[in-house]
Order: sequence, then structure tokens, then C-alpha cells
Amino acid sequence: MSIVLPGERVPAQHVNLKLGPGLLQASNVSSSTNRTSPSIFATRAGSLNHSANGSKWWVENNARRYVPAAQESVIGVVVQKQGEGFRVDIGSAHSANLDGLAFEGATKRNKPNLKVGSLIYARVSLAHKDMEPELECFDAQSRKAEGFGELKGGFLVRCSLRLCRQLLDPKHFLLPLLGSLFPLEIAVGLNGRLWINSQDAKCIIAIARAIEAADPDAQGMGEDDVRTLLEHP
Repeated sequence: MSIVLPGERVPAQHVNLKLGPGLLQASNVSSSTNRTSPSIFATRAGSLNHSANGSKWWVENNARRYVPAAQESVIGVVVQKQGEGFRVDIGSAHSANLDGLAFEGATKRNKPNLKVGSLIYARVSLAHKDMEPELECFDAQSRKAEGFGELKGGFLVRCSLRLCRQLLDPKHFLLPLLGSLFPLEIAVGLNGRLWINSQDAKCIIAIARAIEAADPDAQGMGEDDVRTLLEHP
């Protein structure tokens, strides 16, 4: 992990390279060969991170507002029905658009009947600084739902953007710990939102407290402290 500044070139390379927040691909013209080649630059200051296989790169900082990035999973709240689709709040500067047909098996006669206030788990299909983000509720490759769609029941927990990214790391302690203590359903949105569900309200409250305690932007507890908190509430 290293610190980068806006405009700094990033050595991100991979056959299936995916850029997350804080990075931008631009064409660079070589003065010696007069050829253009793609280069990756940082657009904000922060720590440079990448996935274990080096296919996903992003810049982590203490930003409070989510900046949409293509292919990222988010949890949104339907705020308006419009025409054949919906306007969805994903915590970014602008609401996102969700087409009524952007669901597995959806047709003009058979579409989800989402209401204002409904929670959805979606994938960002389009993210551009000059356009409103667009969402889809199916996997890009299989075209199957793969867990995307309306989230029914459960409870929405808000946390830091940093914790959401940490929870996608299989080595992070929190989700395995919670899964060993409670029957648990969870959806991780990279926009600072987690949806959790369990067998009863008592378990849901305990899980929400543990998430808040482990958040590095809040109490920042480690595994032992969180376990103690759960075992001796």
C-alpha cells in the first residue's frame, strides 16, 4: 500500500483490470514514438489499494460521500417512480436510474413492483462524472440475479466506506465471527450501507452493534474486543 496524490501515475496492470474510486484511465502520447498508450492516474489523494490478484485497484481515503464506480455493488432506496423505471438514492451526489427491465427475467408485462422506500441491492452499470449513475439488478456475466434485487425485511446499517471495502476481504474477521455466532444474511454495499437479517430483532441489534464497534471510523474495535462485546453485551 502506498500514498498517491491527484495526477500521479499508478502502476495498475492486469488483463481484466477494473478501476475503482479515485482512479482514471487516460491516453498518454509518447513523444518518442508518437503513439498513444493508456495510463492510470489518481484523481484524489489517499492510499492506493488493489485486490489479491491485482485485477481491481482503487484509492482509499476518508471521504464521506460515495462516488459511484462501474461494477460496484450498492444498496439503494427507491425515492421515485418514473416512467418505466425508478430513481434510487445510493448516497452519491446524484440519484441513480434503475430501469424496470434491469432485473432477471423482467419483461414489459412482468416487472418488479417496487414502492417508494423499497431497498434494493444493485450493481452500478454506468458511472460517469457528467452523467447520472445507472443501476442493474443482475450479474453482468450470467445475467442472473445472483442475490441482486429487492431486499425484504431485515435492517439497514450505515457505516464508513472504508469498512464496506474491508468486509469484502475474506481475511477480515468480522463477517466470519458474526456468522459463527448468529444465523446471518448480509448484503454489503460499497456505498456505506449494509443490509442485515437474522432470526429475531435481538440478533439483528447485536449484529448492528458489532458492525458499529468494528468500524474504523467509529470505535475501531479488533476481533477480541468485538467478541467480548457480543458475548457480554
